[in-house]
Amino acid sequence: MPELPDIAAYLGALESRVLGEPLTKIRINGPFLLRSVTPPPSAFEGKAVRSLRRVGKRIALGFDDDLWLVLHLMIAGRLHWKPAGAKISGKYHLGAFDFSNGTLVLTEAGSKRRASLTLYASEAEMMASDPGGIDVFSADLDTFRSALVRENHTLKRSLTDPRILSGIGNAYSDEILHAAKLSPILLTRKLTPEEWQRLFDSTRAVLKMWMDRLGSEAAGGFPEKVTAFRDDMAVHGRFGKPCPVCGQPIQRIRYADNETNYCPHCQTGGRLLADRGLSRLLGKDWPRTLEEMEELKKR
Repeated sequence: MPELPDIAAYLGALESRVLGEPLTKIRINGPFLLRSVTPPPSAFEGKAVRSLRRVGKRIALGFDDDLWLVLHLMIAGRLHWKPAGAKISGKYHLGAFDFSNGTLVLTEAGSKRRASLTLYASEAEMMASDPGGIDVFSADLDTFRSALVRENHTLKRSLTDPRILSGIGNAYSDEILHAAKLSPILLTRKLTPEEWQRLFDSTRAVLKMWMDRLGSEAAGGFPEKVTAFRDDMAVHGRFGKPCPVCGQPIQRIRYADNETNYCPHCQTGGRLLADRGLSRLLGKDWPRTLEEMEELKKR
């Protein structure tokens, strides 16, 4: 799912293309894309874009007359900038937003249709849909800590909860926790003052680094390689590959459609975290350390 750095890259590319430009037409090709009834898409025709904003993991475009268009890309939704009037066809092309200077095309890979378009009649109505997570770049350490300790959850869950923090998902939470040298299953109310400082600093540093990197990649073009799996990430999507800090193999915890990647040496004191499926299957034979896992593989 595109997260804060990816959304920032999209917004940066859109600013030079659509800000001040009138929207000539909204074309909807996916029957489940539009999630609102009023105002209708036709109300936006001829209206110019006056504002671009990130609302959590959503992209919001503000138009004349306080109309707002919000795109939620979910897991597989992506945006593409095409020549004006570009055709949309096939099951992956869900919609298009036509401007005189080009067309913004929304695609979604896979069979599940989760990406959405919601139209709002006012900014107040649009902002009511904001999950409410704080912006880590405008918050201080005390605000950050207070938000995460309201409920006693694991760091992984708290970092990715949109009601707590804005714009962070599965990929960048892995990177943040690795940079902070903290276990993904450490409970928020168990952190020491020094660990809170590391987590706060790492959250801002990791997001800023990736915002700068993705912005530079898209400079002069449009972000066409938005993905949660990048070769230069430290741990996310790198199961079995060496940690860039210590060289030990990256491990993972899998649950439903998500997985958490971490380095046992850097983050958990050498302890392997129990994967629900495998640890239930192996029971007492579940290895507790990397050394025990290597011995298990030799049997």
